[in-house]
Amino acid sequence: MSLILAAALVASGQAVVTVPDVAPENDVAYTELTAGMNEVAIDRIEANDALDASDPARLINLGIAHAREGEDEQAREYFDAAMRSDARLQLETSTGEWTDSRVLAKTALRKLDRGDFAPQMASSR
Repeated sequence: MSLILAAALVASGQAVVTVPDVAPENDVAYTELTAGMNEVAIDRIEANDALDASDPARLINLGIAHAREGEDEQAREYFDAAMRSDARLQLETSTGEWTDSRVLAKTALRKLDRGDFAPQMASSR
């Protein structure tokens, strides 16, 4: 299972959330995350005022980007927040699977604990 959200794990076996409709309220930097541009993804997500701060896809993708940058505590905070979010969404991963946002957040925490989010060198702002 991949994690990049609404949509999710990339070729390296990590997930990132993607959203089919890239309206501003759905832009969770899928393209940047799949390209390994973690810092750019963080900036893009944080600058998106149309995206709700408690959106699970936002939180999970921010967690993934921070984890890849070696910022495990920040990543853990985002994954925990996604698990506790009042919003419970079905998110599409980069592999095309639809999964509950809380399940994805728990999976991301397990991956973080195992060290599966190794910092990536291809990061630039």
